[in-house]
Order: sequence, then C-alpha cells, then structure tokens
Amino acid sequence: MEKWQGKVAVVTGASSGIGEETCRQLVEKGMIVVGIARREHKLQALEKDLKGKLGKFYYFKVDLCSEENILKAFDWVKKTLKTVDVLVNNAGVWKPSDLLGNSNDWKKMFETNVIGLNICSRETIKIMEETKIKVGHIININSIFGHYQFPYMKDISIYAATKQSVTSITESFRELMSMKELPIRVTSVSPGAVDTEMAVEFGLHKLKGVSMLKTIDIADAIMYALSAPQRVN
Repeated sequence: MEKWQGKVAVVTGASSGIGEETCRQLVEKGMIVVGIARREHKLQALEKDLKGKLGKFYYFKVDLCSEENILKAFDWVKKTLKTVDVLVNNAGVWKPSDLLGNSNDWKKMFETNVIGLNICSRETIKIMEETKIKVGHIININSIFGHYQFPYMKDISIYAATKQSVTSITESFRELMSMKELPIRVTSVSPGAVDTEMAVEFGLHKLKGVSMLKTIDIADAIMYALSAPQRVN
C-alpha cells in the first residue's frame, strides 16, 4: 500500500459498516480519505476517531439519490484536494420490496445502488483524466446477488437486480478504461452476508448456521486489490 500514501480516496457510505472500516484502514495506511454519507453525526465521530493517524480524514454530507449533492462533493474534492486517486463505491440500500412491491422503494434502490454509483464513477474519471493521474482505481462493492440468480427470495429481487447492474457496469467501465488507454483499474468485490446494519435489516443475524463475514474481511479484500501490481486487474 506504500504507493497510495498521500494519495486521495473517496469512499461512499462511509458512516458505518464496510465504508467506515474501509476509511479506517485507508487512513491508517496513510491515504487522504473523503468519506461521504448522509449521517453527518457519524461522519463527525469518525473524523474525531481518526485524528492523529498516518493519513487524514475529511467528510462531506451527501445523499446519493441527489446528483446535485454528488456534484457538490466532487467539486469540493477537486478544489480542496486537487485530485482523486481511488474511489470506493460502497454505499448501498435495501428496501423490503419485491417485484410486486412499492415503486418508490425500487427507485430508492436503483438511484443509490446504480445511478449514484455511476455518477460517482463518472465524476472520478473526469478528475482523473483532467489531472492526468498515473495510477487510479475504482472499487465497486457488489454482492453475491450480483452474480447468481438464486431461487426466488421475497423482498430481495429488486435489490438483486441493482447488484446485477453493478456487475455489468463494472465490466463496461473496465473495458472503457482500456479503450481510452487510461491507467485506471476497476474492481468488483462481492461479499455474501456481512455483519452490518443492512444484515440486521435483512434478518440474516437470525438465521441459524449462517456465519457472517466481518467488515474488516471486506476492507482487507479492498486493501489487497489496491496493493496488487498495476498489471493485475
């Protein structure tokens, strides 16, 4: 991770779970990290907790359903920190709504999990191109639901559709970066059940025989992807 010391990372969904742990790991390894999320009080607590570490933590309150919010955040990052070297698209939302459910819940999931993710990636790549970075990395926190069509599970179908969209978007971005001959790697990390607030919402903590991953396990996978040589994509 030495090559990333002093470099700038943006992490979405930074106020809890995988996003919070990823911010902690990146700051401890010397990166300048901007955590974005809706819950400002949690971001403030994380900022306080990370003072004195090798790197530096900033935060920006953002609702990923608002393109205006996202653009303001990336404008601030560009003006304040000059560049973005790493983006971790971690923010995600699950609503208990199936194919016959509430369309507002569908919109919330697609706006956050797919459209918000794509806007963040677009703005990151714009900055990377403008600043002519030598090495960049975009990491999308996907899900096993993004790769497998499980037997029908109530209340999971729309969420699964958003994650399958992330799989497709990740592959398309990887091909686009190659076509544009940009030094930007694109990675999908696809956990199963992780011990987070969302897992509690899913009710996974109540399932017998399910041994859930910890947030540090996913953060470690992110660290591995970042630390791999540039030839590894």
